[in-house]
This record gives sequence, structure tokens and C-alpha cells, in this order.
Amino acid sequence: MKIVVLAGGISTERDVSLSSGAGIYQALKEKGHQVILLDVFLGLPDIQGTPEELFDQDIDWAASVQSVAEKAPDLEQVKAQRPGFRSLLGPNVLELCSLCDVVFLALHGTNGEDGRIQALFDLMGIRYTGTGHTSSALCMDKNITKQMFRGFGIPTPPSIMVKKGEPYEFPESIGFPCMVKTCCGGSSVGVYRVEDASGLEQALQKAFSYEDEVLIERCICGREFSIAVVEGKALPIIEIAPISGFYDYKNKYQAGSTVETCPADLPLNVTARMQKHAEDACAVVGIEGYARVDFMLDERSGEDYALEVNTLPGMTPTSLMPQEAAALGMSYADLCEWILNVSLKKY
Repeated sequence: MKIVVLAGGISTERDVSLSSGAGIYQALKEKGHQVILLDVFLGLPDIQGTPEELFDQDIDWAASVQSVAEKAPDLEQVKAQRPGFRSLLGPNVLELCSLCDVVFLALHGTNGEDGRIQALFDLMGIRYTGTGHTSSALCMDKNITKQMFRGFGIPTPPSIMVKKGEPYEFPESIGFPCMVKTCCGGSSVGVYRVEDASGLEQALQKAFSYEDEVLIERCICGREFSIAVVEGKALPIIEIAPISGFYDYKNKYQAGSTVETCPADLPLNVTARMQKHAEDACAVVGIEGYARVDFMLDERSGEDYALEVNTLPGMTPTSLMPQEAAALGMSYADLCEWILNVSLKKY
């Protein structure tokens, strides 16, 4: 098949997306597909010949992609490469996506997982991997996702949503320690653990530098897990144990920063319960194809709490979903092909 792997963009997860895209691109080439890796924002300004011919050319589209740095990228430097831009879509992006058999979405964060690209592709009849625009939009906003969870009885930590510049009341049901999170961020950018009231105001100030709406959430002290769900069925659970601190941007993408165990060492009944909650969480928000649900397991009560749904899970060398697939004996390339085939079923 002719495939465009779409990555990059101008979200705080740009570098992660490019790393995911490079891996997917190489894997699909191994499987014999005609593949182009394309930065959704920078596009392809200079095309030699016709766009159709690019799929046949022997070009290493991932040659310039670097490993994920310890800090999120400087997006102003990226935007400066397209001065005066009005559209997220770079030169020739839409044309190349229209020419391929399917777009493999390796986008993460705003303008990638929020449903806008998906809605555009739906209108234009462009086939793509992952869930549709409605479920993407729902899951992009952690506050809305948590309201959906509560409405359908899926356990999730107590939280409130705070708007920049507006007063709020801090409820006893949250207490300290607590977590401050941007509503629509990803890769733990704009996420802070807070121990007291003075720390809360500092964390809110930092989080508001990213977004105008922020969650304050009860901190569930205990073990952290993630569960991928494909076609409504949960994969093996992976446990995430950072060597220091919590599972922040650095610990997610720097090799050796986190101990990850899959399948997780859990009693059978807890495993079954968490997998059921992951499957239910995806069903509640209308996931099509695949997604990944993040959990905390309270060290005191033993209860599990769903935190959020990732509609385009990371596919970098340190990402979680490939490790869960590996526990089933599936290679990275086979996982990419599986995602491709599962996603195409909706068409």
C-alpha cells in the first residue's frame, strides 16, 4: 500500500511524534509498503517531479529525525520556519495524504489527537489509522474524559477544573498531595505534583503558561500502570516505575529512566479488574480501533483509578504499547501492521 506516516506538528509532543513516526515508517517499509514520513506542519515545500512519484523514490524520509531530548521542543523555532502561517498543514501535506491508500497517524497532542485532523480527513474521504474525530476530541480534554468515566461508573480520582484568572474552591475530597495538570496536554508536559497550598499556586501558574484550563486532581499514591486496548480487548498490563520522581517527560523518553514490567506483577483478580476498566473506559468514549488507558493503583486501598485515554499512543523506542505487544510475542513491525489492518476495518 501507499502510506503517508504523518508526524511532527506544533504541539509540545512534537519530538515524541517524530520519533514515533520514524519507527512506524521503518517498520512499514520492512513490511513492503511504499511509505513517506511527513511533518504535518513543515510539509514538503520542494517536490521534484510529481507528488505521485515520491512513493516510488528511494528516499530515507526518517534520516533527519533525532531521538527525543530531555525537554520539550522550542515551538517558536519550529513556527519560525513557516513565517506568517495560517494553517497547521504544511506545503503539499493534504495533496500527498489524498494520494495515498491510508494515512498512519503518528501525531501526538494538540492538532493531532484532538480530532481536527480526523474531522478534515473524514470530510475529504482520506482513510487514517486510529479512532474518529468525536472520540479524539472527547479524550483530548481530561476533564471531559473524567466526567464520562464518572457517569458510567469507571473509577477516577476526584478533581476540579480551574480556569485561568477565575476564583476556585479547593475541595476536601482532593487534599494534599495533589496533581496539577493541563486539561489538553500530553507526555506529562505541564504536570506537577503538589505537596501544600503554596506549591499549588506555583504549579497553577506554571500550568497556565500552557493552557487556560487546568485540572487539580487527588494524587493517588501507589503503583502506575498502562493498558492498551485493541478492538475492545485489553493487552497485557505494563507497570511503570520511574527510578526517581514521577512519570514525567524526561522519564518517559530517556532510556534507563524508568523500570517497566510487562506483564505487570499483579494478582489475577486485580489484573482482570483493571483490564475490564480499560475496556470499559474505551467503550464509554467511543474508541474505534485502538487506544491506551493510564491507571494508578492505590497502595492503601488497592483500588485502581483510570486517569486518561490516549487515542494515539506513543510508538517511540521506549513507548508502552510496543512493550505490551511484545509480551504477546508480537514484533514492533507486526504491531504497526496490526494497527493498520484494525484501523482499515472501519472503512
